[in-house]
Amino acid sequence: MTGLLLVLVHGLPIKALAADSVVIHHAHHGVIRVGGDHNYPPYEFLDEAGVATGYNVELTQAIAEVMGIQVDIQLGLWSDMRKAVLTGELDVLQGMSVSEPRKQIFDFSPSHALVHQSLFAHPLSPNIESLNELTGKEVIVQRGGIMHDKLKILDLNVTLILVDTHADALRLLATLKHDYAAVANLPGLYLSRELKLTNIRTVMQPFLAQRYGYAVRKGEEDLLAQFAQGLAILKNTGRQQQIYQKWFGTLEAGFPWKTLGLSGAVVSVLMLFIIATVGIWNRSLRKKVEERTQDLQERQKQLMQVDKMASLGILVSGVAHEINNPCGILTLNFPVVLEAFDEIREILDEEYQQKGGLELMGMPYPKMRDTLSSILQDMDDSTKRIKGIVADLKHFSSQSGDDKHSMECLDVNELCETACRLTVNTINKTSIEFVNDFEANLPKIMGHAQRIEQVIVNLILNAIQASQGTESTIRISTHYDKYSRRVSLQITDQGCGISEENMAKLTDPFFTTNRQEGGTGLGLSVSAGIVRDHDGLMHFTSKPGVGTTVTLSMPAVDKGLQL
Repeated sequence: MTGLLLVLVHGLPIKALAADSVVIHHAHHGVIRVGGDHNYPPYEFLDEAGVATGYNVELTQAIAEVMGIQVDIQLGLWSDMRKAVLTGELDVLQGMSVSEPRKQIFDFSPSHALVHQSLFAHPLSPNIESLNELTGKEVIVQRGGIMHDKLKILDLNVTLILVDTHADALRLLATLKHDYAAVANLPGLYLSRELKLTNIRTVMQPFLAQRYGYAVRKGEEDLLAQFAQGLAILKNTGRQQQIYQKWFGTLEAGFPWKTLGLSGAVVSVLMLFIIATVGIWNRSLRKKVEERTQDLQERQKQLMQVDKMASLGILVSGVAHEINNPCGILTLNFPVVLEAFDEIREILDEEYQQKGGLELMGMPYPKMRDTLSSILQDMDDSTKRIKGIVADLKHFSSQSGDDKHSMECLDVNELCETACRLTVNTINKTSIEFVNDFEANLPKIMGHAQRIEQVIVNLILNAIQASQGTESTIRISTHYDKYSRRVSLQITDQGCGISEENMAKLTDPFFTTNRQEGGTGLGLSVSAGIVRDHDGLMHFTSKPGVGTTVTLSMPAVDKGLQL
């Protein structure tokens, strides 16, 4: 990062930036002009040679590659870049935090990151616990940045000191001239380390977590759609995660603690005691940091998964709509075709009996008749299968569950019994033994009966498919945990099991190990969405060759059995 330090320390103005991003100019035909902040590491910045780099830059280049578009990335002062999009001198901002006021003048893509804000202070500034304590203080913010917008709206009687970059804000704070600097968390930590500003610190926990994505001026939906589609492709192929990990992986693990120096002459025994005490404390602190880091990484994965599902849901919804229209025509017309064929076949049979030697398309009539009948029946069955897949796609693309107000109190045991009745024909065709172990007097849960029955049916059918060809047992049991106050359902099979590499992909849309037998990979994806809408949890444990257990749990509403 030596090259970055040169740019930051000397504070080059916008007129002295990269050769391909010096002055805002009109794009050539077919080239999309993409703008960003020249000093917002690690999201976007200029390196030693004045070349645009960072997470946003690499993401934009990757989107351009998969979408087959040309982009001209220009980095400069953030306030200038923001204005340039509104005036039409630029087409897209590759990174902008979403807020309600900004939605009035910009349209945003699905987010590709989550940005937190931090409050930095110097040694003379007191610690604070909320933004309300900033009243009467002088706070340094980036001109046109999200904290500039936020503090103006809050109207806390704060004196805002405007600067062009996050680096300028932190350097100014280090001179002790003002009270605090409000900047984005990761860029602030990154710059304070690179600039070696040892006399500033963070106060408060990171706050104001906001979605961060591509932005265009209001009404440019077609342009924004190209970046949204490209971003969805990168997320679903894992490429966006690779770029994210490259730029943020080491930062999110935390910064090393500064070495504490001891001054003054002390006796040897006291020195050894202090060193031992610091060592114990350091190990304890390191353990806490590691635990916190693991928690943050897990939360990040969850946020990215939610965003991935939201982006994919938009695409799937459109695909389902486009397929549904022609599929509806086929579904309506095929019965007519089959009925017409039956009548035509009677006429042709009579003609064949009278004359004999009748041929169709160079084939003897009896053979062609049977072949055509089979073809038409296969086409009718395939049309119905497409209709079923479209229904699953619609379930998957649904952004939320049914209306919460239409939920009712449900008995999980009754839902299990209904699901078993719905699958009884499939069960009877196997040599699998089914064992029910339902706990009596279970508390009720709140939900939609048909949707939860759909989940249980999917899980039962999966267990049957995993156990086919074996004389094994599938056990369905229910239980109430009075400590967590949750009702749980377990389905355990003795089937083929699931490999470790496939466990993490079980609820991914379109993932299936049973595609040759007609699996679409949507059953568990739809089920996971239904469970999530009911504030439930679904957990899988499995061992190849031994079997699989899936546990479904949801909060109870019946107070009778609670502590």
